[in-house]
Amino acid sequence: MPFNTVKVLEGKTTEQKRQLIERMTQVACETLDVDPSKVFIFIEDLEKDNYGKNGKLFSDLDK
Repeated sequence: MPFNTVKVLEGKTTEQKRQLIERMTQVACETLDVDPSKVFIFIEDLEKDNYGKNGKLFSDLDK
C-alpha cells in the first residue's frame, strides 16, 4: 500500500486537490501495479506564515 504525502502552501482549491489526488493515484497504480483502493494520498496545507525562502516569510513574498 503506497502512502503519499504532498505538502503545498495554503490556497489551493478543492478542485485542484481533487485533480492532484486523482492523478497521483493513477500514477501510483500504473507504476507500482496496485489497485486504487490501496493508494493513500495525504495533502498537508502549509500556512505561509510558518515557512520561508531566501530569508523571507512566504506570506511576505505575496505582498
